[in-house]
Amino acid sequence: MTSAPPVVIYPPAEDGGRRVRVGDRFVGMAYTLLDVAEFLSRAGVADMEASDVAAAEWIEWRGGGPQAWQR
Repeated sequence: MTSAPPVVIYPPAEDGGRRVRVGDRFVGMAYTLLDVAEFLSRAGVADMEASDVAAAEWIEWRGGGPQAWQR
């Protein structure tokens, strides 16, 4: 995973969604860990399940970890 671009999950918005950035691109608004996994897959970063996303040490979670989906 050393060649993967940085992945940042931003704090929850009013509606509970979290912006997802892969490298220098915002790839979408995630509402669940499955959404994050799908965005990563579409960006060519990884083929992951929700549990993999939650455990990935290379994902930077801002404003709460993988369980934080409410403001």
